Amino acid sequence: QVQLVESGGGLVQPGGSLRLSCTFSGSSFSAYVMGWYRQAPGKQRELVAIVTSLRNTNYADSVKGRFAISRDNVKRTVYLQMNSLKTEDTAVYYCNAQAMSTYWGQGTQVTVSS
Repeated sequence: QVQLVESGGGLVQPGGSLRLSCTFSGSSFSAYVMGWYRQAPGKQRELVAIVTSLRNTNYADSVKGRFAISRDNVKRTVYLQMNSLKTEDTAVYYCNAQAMSTYWGQGTQVTVSS
């Protein structure tokens, strides 16, 4: 059974930075496509970024050039470095692992406000 635990959320001012981490417990981490999604109040959950087992990445247009996703297969952790944060980045951020099955973390709140 896979479990995902996110950390690193919090309150930050516009223009600031945060780094989210997602720790994977279970087997075959390197086989999973890992991703970050977010859900703002009253909106649907949306893709932020994904990284494949070969470290290919894909980003939502709204975060390109500001966010960077990476993975450490030894530590079984995926990261989301978020720079130049905007108020519209405020959301609950969820870690996702996808292979034969899909798993979600419990989410971590990111609030961008002055």
